Amino acid sequence: MTAADASILLVDDHSVVREGYRSVLQKQPGLRIIAEAADGAEAYRLYKSEAPDLVIMDLSMPGIGGIETVRRIRQWDKGARILIFTMHQNASFAVQAIRAGARGYVTKTSPPETLVRAVMDVLAGKIAISPDIDHELALSRLGGESSAADVLTAREFEVLRLLLAEKTTDEIAGTLHVSPKTVANLHSLIKDKLGVGSDIELVRLALRQGLLTEPDLGEG
Repeated sequence: MTAADASILLVDDHSVVREGYRSVLQKQPGLRIIAEAADGAEAYRLYKSEAPDLVIMDLSMPGIGGIETVRRIRQWDKGARILIFTMHQNASFAVQAIRAGARGYVTKTSPPETLVRAVMDVLAGKIAISPDIDHELALSRLGGESSAADVLTAREFEVLRLLLAEKTTDEIAGTLHVSPKTVANLHSLIKDKLGVGSDIELVRLALRQGLLTEPDLGEG
């Protein structure tokens, strides 16, 4: 796959942001924006109906997050090419996104040419990581504490994200289409894997690892 005639699905809950990178991408010969989505559920539906060559997706959106959406799309199509474009500069999010099946991870603070280069690389079958995230990944390996990115599955990381966003067990169950009992079991498993005994300790660990760097993880 090359950019000779590549179709793209844009996924971001902010229409102004979508407009911004649509204008950047449409200036590139051969790139076509064929659909846009404002949340993960819509992205999954549009992927199945439109079959784009590339998905460019934010991580934090209403409902299911980007990592869970990546996981679902890749379950539907193991060959899906997905590039994450997000404000999250934490290495844990990058590790989880790639583990879920994303082929690239670029931060929104990167210059436009970094996004364009990543699009071309992912379309060519390569992994694309922006330089700032490469640096964060290197630093993350120096810490001694169990990293959420290293020990949690993509589904567990999504549950953790929703817990940190102060969602209830029933709300998480509804978002992920699983039973409240499954959520409760995952909640307990997450604490076990991270070596914490309470939700307060879980929040403290999230703060130390930079998973709670914004007032609301539902934004960004």
